[in-house]
Amino acid sequence: MKNLKYIIVMLLLVALTNTSCKDYLNVNPKTEMTQEVLFSTEGGFKDALNGIYIQMKGANLYGRAMTMTTIEYPISNWDGDATISTSVAYKLARFNYTDAGVESSLSAIYSAEYKVIAGINSILDHVDENKYVFKTPGVYETIKAECLALRAYCHLDILRLFGPIPTDINTGNKLAYVTHLSKTPNPLLSFSAFQEALLKDLTDAEGLVKDIDPIVKNVIPTDAYFAYRNLKMNYYAVKALQARAYLWFKNQGKAYECAKIVIDAKDAKGNPTFRLGLAGDMAAKDYVLTCEHIFGLDDFALYTKYSSLYANGVLRKGSDNSVINSQLYGNTGTDIREVNLWELINLPQSIAQGYVLKKYKVDESSKNFKQIPLLRISEMYMIAIESTQAGDAQALWTAFCTTRNIQQTTLPSDHSLLQNVLLNEYRKEFYAEGQAFFAYKRLNAPKANILFVPGDATVNYLIPMPKTEGATLN
Repeated sequence: MKNLKYIIVMLLLVALTNTSCKDYLNVNPKTEMTQEVLFSTEGGFKDALNGIYIQMKGANLYGRAMTMTTIEYPISNWDGDATISTSVAYKLARFNYTDAGVESSLSAIYSAEYKVIAGINSILDHVDENKYVFKTPGVYETIKAECLALRAYCHLDILRLFGPIPTDINTGNKLAYVTHLSKTPNPLLSFSAFQEALLKDLTDAEGLVKDIDPIVKNVIPTDAYFAYRNLKMNYYAVKALQARAYLWFKNQGKAYECAKIVIDAKDAKGNPTFRLGLAGDMAAKDYVLTCEHIFGLDDFALYTKYSSLYANGVLRKGSDNSVINSQLYGNTGTDIREVNLWELINLPQSIAQGYVLKKYKVDESSKNFKQIPLLRISEMYMIAIESTQAGDAQALWTAFCTTRNIQQTTLPSDHSLLQNVLLNEYRKEFYAEGQAFFAYKRLNAPKANILFVPGDATVNYLIPMPKTEGATLN
């Protein structure tokens, strides 16, 4: 991206065998196109932003590494390759960041995140000066807001993965918060300066769409571009991301405030805009609980990913119920995740068996449930419970336990013990979504608190700065 005259709108080609009501999420493949041409029409801006969403589904980002694979290995969520001593998975499970393969896999994430940010910045660098090309009411505000919030989303994950532990912000890497395409390297910022830039993006995004987003106004949009707002960075996704960010920045008051706005959101009929999933949803094969998705990625390749990663045992955990049912869930016999999300399969070319996760198991021919969640309502419950007073926390916890069909226990009054309860829940709730590792890091959880950690592992949440030009991509 060093030649600023050109931009690659789409880095991924999506092959679809069937049309869908969600086709607006996919744009026709484009090759090199001058920015002057691309950003000369409203449609060009739409195509460019849709290309960003597609890019985020890449294997080094949320289509795999930041949800299902790389980010899950440091907390030993998988067996498979993680049992082979020469594998990257095995070394990640032991926090061996000096290994060349580990360094390469983490660098690929770092570089991919900043490449997405560079594409976002290209849009933002033109959206105001070309505001006159927007003819449809609300499109300018929506595109700008989504870009600002997506920029914050990617930067927050860079900070959470490569930055300091929030309990010790002076130890660890400084990182770049990139806001413009530039030919010069971007400065590395202090934790507080990075935080300020990130929160500003989210505040600006919120202000742009708070009063116009169809998901807030509870209206059926006339423009198809505004359909399926839970698959785009909508207003409530901005609030949810603020809640996640404020919790990371140890501002529990603001974290609770933002999370509660999302929890309390209602649709036109007075029902929750985002509801906690139930056993009935899983009985309908909606294992990923799409009703909970505040923001996610529509992934038509999910059947292929499930087949190549889970159905053949590459990503598996345990060979009998002592690992999943007993250690992870505590043999409740009722937890809808314990009962519905795992199955024992015969491993290919082996007499052995292994438990595999069904969260991303979908029918090949169906268009339903092919989504990767990036922000879920259950996380808002976890954030709110951790961030509020005992009475409110207990009410939220009871509601959560009811939907998961688990015992409605009394939360501990000691905050550190409460955090341990929630850590266990993050592990169950966000398996193969990437959020559990960040919960462990945020709280600087000791080895004793990390289920499945190898005995020879030395826990280390401070990942070295990758040997890449990621932050200086121009």
